[in-house]
Amino acid sequence: MRERGRLVDWNDERGFGFITPLGGDARVFAHVSEFPRELRRPMALDLVTYTVETDDRGRLRALGIQFLVPAHSKHVESHAETDAASGIYLRLAISVSFLAVLAIFTLAGVGNPWLLTVYCVLSILAFATYGADKSAARDGGWRVSESSLHFLALAGGWPGALIAQSVFHHKTRKQPFQGVFWGTVIGNCVLLAVFLAVSAAAHG
Repeated sequence: MRERGRLVDWNDERGFGFITPLGGDARVFAHVSEFPRELRRPMALDLVTYTVETDDRGRLRALGIQFLVPAHSKHVESHAETDAASGIYLRLAISVSFLAVLAIFTLAGVGNPWLLTVYCVLSILAFATYGADKSAARDGGWRVSESSLHFLALAGGWPGALIAQSVFHHKTRKQPFQGVFWGTVIGNCVLLAVFLAVSAAAHG
């Protein structure tokens, strides 16, 4: 028999949360893999139907979860989608603008000619790493440490990381992570500015 409940304590980054049954029984563990993939992402306060099983850890787990009544209207969802698209375009603009400025410096003979290539390669690596970590979070696989993600950004992969965060909707809501991430962006830009200034002085 299918149960009805409300999704609570939803962690979209890690892809799981809990369902509180409408009948007031014990809450049930819910994983993103049990939601219909062709529809939108689950959101806290969604009303759902599901069946229950007890897993090998002795906890109640929801299976075959279906949305019953969306907790948010289509109007709100459309605004959320628009905001998400705007965020992607803004981050893409920041990343492309930075790489374009770096290309101008390279063509002007300021700095190492391989500098732009290094940034592009590290950005591609960072983008792929974020994608892999998002998949691991959704499927319960091996996660990439936050320190590794920050190291990639600090080393020069932050343009790719910036785009990946919006494309994969990954790490964007985790404020402590975002604070450190933007610190690595600033730190990398400062180091780059010092390097370019030294190179310009050497060629001057």
